Amino acid sequence: MGADGELDTWSTRSIVRTMFPLLVVLSAIVLWAGLTLEEAEELLAEYGLLAVMVPTIIGTGGNLGAILSSRLTTRFHLGMTDLDVRDPDLWANVVAIVTLALTIFTLLGVGAFLVGLMIGSTLSLPVLLAISIGSGTAIAILVVVFSFAATYGSYRLGVDPDDTTIPIITSLIDVFGVVIFLAVASLVVGL
Repeated sequence: MGADGELDTWSTRSIVRTMFPLLVVLSAIVLWAGLTLEEAEELLAEYGLLAVMVPTIIGTGGNLGAILSSRLTTRFHLGMTDLDVRDPDLWANVVAIVTLALTIFTLLGVGAFLVGLMIGSTLSLPVLLAISIGSGTAIAILVVVFSFAATYGSYRLGVDPDDTTIPIITSLIDVFGVVIFLAVASLVVGL
């Protein structure tokens, strides 16, 4: 923090000093997502439509995390640093993220089914909805937890959450989103 108590984040040196090590660590973490996909080769080869869903699942999860962490960061910059479980504004943000997730992941299941009809996939609408909504709900819960932890943790460490939260959230959701999606898909299709 600067001499006046403000977060000192506007210098190039400060940004590089903060972000370079963080981005190196996050890059290593994201490699795990790739390794996880490689291990799921059998599942994705048998049900190719699932491979089509992966980028949307993890991309949407990361976007939801970016939205929530940006909103939380704004609260910190406005001086609303109390993370009080009785705060209706915090709950409104959580409900909005979960509602968005349920809506988008339902549409993803329907969209995947329609694509599947065009390419001759054997996965039914209920199966695709179970995979999409099941994994999407779990990812939305992680988004909420990771967003609060990254924003509050950054603030407490004296690092501007604007610099850290979105890379942290999107990287973690890439990894855990893939793991969750593949676990739910394996469970639903019985592999």
